[in-house]
Amino acid sequence: MLTTIISASTTTTTTYHSATIFFSSSSSSSSSSSTNTPTSSSTLVFPKTLTVTPKRTRLLRLHASSSSSSMSMIDKETPELQRPHTFLRQWNDDSDSNSSVRARFEKMIREAQDSVCSAIEAVDGGGKFQEDVWSRPGGGGGISRVLQDGAVWEKAGVNVSVVYGVMPPEAYRAASPVHAHHANSSVPVPFFATGISSVLHPKNPFAPTLHFNYRYFETETPKDSQGAPRQWWFGGGTDLTPAYIFEEDVKHFHLEFKLLDSFLDLLQLSLWKKVKELVATEVVVQKRACDKFDSSFYPRFKKWCDDYFYIKHRGERRGLGGIFFDDLNDYDQEMLLSFATECANSVVPAYIPIIEKRKDMPFTDQHKAWQQLRRGRYVEFNLVYDRGTTFGLKTGGRIESILVSLPLTARWEYNHQPEEGSEEWKLLDACINPKEWL
Repeated sequence: MLTTIISASTTTTTTYHSATIFFSSSSSSSSSSSTNTPTSSSTLVFPKTLTVTPKRTRLLRLHASSSSSSMSMIDKETPELQRPHTFLRQWNDDSDSNSSVRARFEKMIREAQDSVCSAIEAVDGGGKFQEDVWSRPGGGGGISRVLQDGAVWEKAGVNVSVVYGVMPPEAYRAASPVHAHHANSSVPVPFFATGISSVLHPKNPFAPTLHFNYRYFETETPKDSQGAPRQWWFGGGTDLTPAYIFEEDVKHFHLEFKLLDSFLDLLQLSLWKKVKELVATEVVVQKRACDKFDSSFYPRFKKWCDDYFYIKHRGERRGLGGIFFDDLNDYDQEMLLSFATECANSVVPAYIPIIEKRKDMPFTDQHKAWQQLRRGRYVEFNLVYDRGTTFGLKTGGRIESILVSLPLTARWEYNHQPEEGSEEWKLLDACINPKEWL
């Protein structure tokens, strides 16, 4: 059970016969104001303070005592003024050496963070990322970057982290259901995890949201001890969540991850003209990265993505998919490291050309309202089903980094049904009935 207390500052917003909820860590709001608010609209306003009765105090104390052991599995983070060369423990341990998979994965995700943030700022044309660097006494740390209220981006978060800790058994089961049967049901599991996670929410409802995450995970329990055995695995994926379907955009996105080897070869040869031609004809980005390593990857990971981002209580997917994989350790470790690297490097060519085309398209209040409804679905999935969110909350991770995926604004309407045949209906139909885009 998760007890959440929400406070919100006073904002001015346009409501559309619905409840509008704001998720924001700042006092500013990106919502548009209006003097023509419909009289029948309803807005949920959260109080700045919560009165706690003696009975409620007892309940909160009971909750705190029952969950305190789970929430102290990771050391509390400490703010840092500068980025360290590495967040790995500088101890005499081969698993953290410069040539280890841990070290090379950390290097890859930090380079990917720099690349994606540079591309996001360039497209925005003015917005800049706020950066927080943090570490933990027992080793590990991270870099969180967030751009809010830019010209193009409502909210863009790109985080990297290196984490050492101990998982309660329920967190281990959330992190790796495939390996959970190995774990003693009552023994905490030492672990190492490193990864990059990003969610990019544009302002324009015709510009799609993007999520990507690539991670490497190890459990450190010795084989002869109780609890989970020593394991390693890779996980990750990139998926697209539009409010409106432009079929050429979706095909471009899926193709890039299938055929990326051709794109990278062109980059290495500096054939920029050919690169631009490929982007312009949308014959580049997810299927590429997969086919270079194993022709079974794209169909397998595409279906995995459709199945993973399923909102069970709605009977629909969060978006239009991409690729997703987890608990992957049935291939050579070096091959999987290269595959994760290729996927992370494909994010910019897969996504930025779409944003460039859609960011300045004119839209109406109706288009914006539909985008906000789909953002509501995004929030529902992330808080109820997402394994990364669940793992972070159960192990006491950095809460601002865990919840950076939430949009600044989202919306819920009672029993909203788009008109059959409308553009909104087409999106919903594709979320209910996943399509083969290639």
